[in-house]
Amino acid sequence: MGLAARARRAAAPRRRAGPLARRPRHPGGVDRPRRALSTSAGPGLPAPYPAGDPAVRRASLALFLAGVAVFALLYSTQPLLPELSRRFGVSAAASTLTVSLTTLTLAVGLLVAGPLSERFGRTRLVTLSLAAATLLGVACALAPSWGVLLGARAAQGLALAGLPAVAVAYLNEELDASVAGQATGLYVGGNALGGMAGRLLAGALADVGGWRLAVGGIAVLGALCTVAVLWLLPPSRRFVPAQPGLRTVARSARAVLSDPVLLGLYLLAALLMGAFVAVFNALGFRLESPPYGLSAALAGLVFLVYAFGSVASTTAGRLADRHGRRAVVPVAVVVMLVGLLATAAGPLVLVVAALAVMTVGFFAAHGVASGWVAARARAGGRATAQAASTYLFAYYVGSSVVGAAAGRAWTAAGWSGVVLLTAVLVVLGCGVALLLARSTSLLQPGNPPVGG
Repeated sequence: MGLAARARRAAAPRRRAGPLARRPRHPGGVDRPRRALSTSAGPGLPAPYPAGDPAVRRASLALFLAGVAVFALLYSTQPLLPELSRRFGVSAAASTLTVSLTTLTLAVGLLVAGPLSERFGRTRLVTLSLAAATLLGVACALAPSWGVLLGARAAQGLALAGLPAVAVAYLNEELDASVAGQATGLYVGGNALGGMAGRLLAGALADVGGWRLAVGGIAVLGALCTVAVLWLLPPSRRFVPAQPGLRTVARSARAVLSDPVLLGLYLLAALLMGAFVAVFNALGFRLESPPYGLSAALAGLVFLVYAFGSVASTTAGRLADRHGRRAVVPVAVVVMLVGLLATAAGPLVLVVAALAVMTVGFFAAHGVASGWVAARARAGGRATAQAASTYLFAYYVGSSVVGAAAGRAWTAAGWSGVVLLTAVLVVLGCGVALLLARSTSLLQPGNPPVGG
């Protein structure tokens, strides 16, 4: 064959690729896949940050601190429920609205924040969310009436939606798969530590200066974490904006609701979170009643068990990276059930130990399941932030509905009623986890069993 013929054959593939070269390009210079729903990857994107890169540590620490702030603000009133009930003259069930209403509006906000982040980016939404929620925390501390307090807490829930809507999606986009699970576990550990620190600080400040000082002190903690996040969080490099329009959002929503494994993970989130929050909503009333008779500060010390949850979520993330999420989640749910049933014990030391076991199981299951959602969505070509937002929507709906029911269960049947209500939910969660363990991965056979 002559040189001219070989040259024509070599040029032929380039001519066939011509129409693709004329397709519109993303402003950052990356061609957008024609039918892809996921915005987490694409040809020509920078490689994710590998293990050992300083950006991995900065991203992990930033979202850890963001998780501390969000959960401290979100549950700042939980250890104050008995005092709020007395100060405003409302029932135990009504006092739980300062938690349940906030988690409910957060759930609604996730439905908006997830799609917004697919269009406008992750990091901007994180910082705006933290700043707005901190300012609303100050407004809560200054609320002159019960109605205003509930309104400010509802608005705070909407503001807080920005971080949980995008955190896991950001980590799975920007970090290598070998470290994404551990970083997600660390983020969930920040959630646990924030829940613990916020409750401990609120309880201690309430004993010193009442509930207003307690809520205001948590707002200061949120402000400090916000400044740290602004300084530490690396910008998104692998984010590709979705096309604007309701049709794109609707198509993404159908995609994240059409996968049975994702649906199972959403249901698991609602069941476990509902049970977990219900236990801690009723716990303050139990510990301040006979035979314990603890003050708000002493009762708040029980939230030290959240430290075990922080360690458990990080450890479970490493185990999931090594052995697969399907192996870890069912074990974690069983551990949560064992701890929950053991809270029926009478001696305070046994109650606290049981709460620690329950907390370990819950945060291990949640940390792995939340990362599983993002990995599954990415492997299936679905919008990762919208899938994560849908998971958290179910998570906080469960928190709101069952958390509010905890006050009624306590009033009607004491701690036995609370245990019965929550144990039914966790048993159902065990069934869902076992079904998920038998599901099929979307990852290619040669890849490690960490996602999909």
